[in-house]
Amino acid sequence: MTLTRSAPGAAGTTGRGGAGRAVAVLVLVALAALIPLLGPSAALHGTGEAEAPGAGGIALLRTVLFAALCVPVGEVFVNRLARWVPGAPAAPPDALRSWSPWAAAAGFLAALGLASVVATGNLVPGGPADIDVGGLYASRDGKLALLEVNAFLVAGLCAVSRRPATQVLPLAAVIVAEALRAHPTTEHGPLTGSGLTLVHLTCAALWVGGLLHALRVLRLRRDPAGAALLGLYARVAAVLLAAITATGVCSSLRRMPPGTILEQLTETAYGRVLLAKVLLVAAVAVLALWARRRLHRAADPLTACTPARAEVAVLGLVVAVSGLLTALPVPIRW
Repeated sequence: MTLTRSAPGAAGTTGRGGAGRAVAVLVLVALAALIPLLGPSAALHGTGEAEAPGAGGIALLRTVLFAALCVPVGEVFVNRLARWVPGAPAAPPDALRSWSPWAAAAGFLAALGLASVVATGNLVPGGPADIDVGGLYASRDGKLALLEVNAFLVAGLCAVSRRPATQVLPLAAVIVAEALRAHPTTEHGPLTGSGLTLVHLTCAALWVGGLLHALRVLRLRRDPAGAALLGLYARVAAVLLAAITATGVCSSLRRMPPGTILEQLTETAYGRVLLAKVLLVAAVAVLALWARRRLHRAADPLTACTPARAEVAVLGLVVAVSGLLTALPVPIRW
């Protein structure tokens, strides 16, 4: 793959375009942050369910944690896919700086914040004196919270090392910890639920982070090899979407039995947010199909980047909604 060099006269246009993209990204990030912050009150309105203390802050922290997980997983995934593309270099171009160290730092801070909540009995701490760090070792949730904090710290060290691909191991530890945390031992069939969440979260991280990194690579590699990389990603993403859909449906049916699912989708906060997530994923699937059609039928396959960028934006909303979902009361099995 080769790097595209802009013409000297286009420098001003490129600068304005870059500033416009930066503003658009900041606006999208701000909007995505409002979903977990304001979402609990909106979702719980009229349901009769009680809002947990600090639900908005916890949802925001978990959204940051999920996003911080997607970025490095996607980088490692797409860099590995690039090895299968003819003419692709063995390593990403020097101009493409890794976001993994920054993502690991954000994930570390988010995990630290969530661990402080666990250390105060799942309450928002009023000050450092309220946090019982030693108590984290005495509970299952506390140990999992500490595992996530340490895993992000190790992932950050791996990201700045000579072998950034080794961050896969600590990132896998985060995914396992999240899968176990989402299904406590008091739940019916916790291992089955953890297994479904493990597959669901892994595939989602590969899908979201992979598309983001693939588009970053294509900004520098506007050539047939770049189109081939996007096409290879699209084929793998179709499998990932199928796995995400299957595990998501199974997990929903475990928490909302078929006889009550329609009622709970409209009358419980969890069901309402789940319905919103399903609609967003459906929109993402439509955008992905549009990008794939352009990739195979357009005169310039790289025009597929336009719907793919929209797909990334909607996937960001999906991540925010997923973070919100974890802060809401689990529906009752009637």
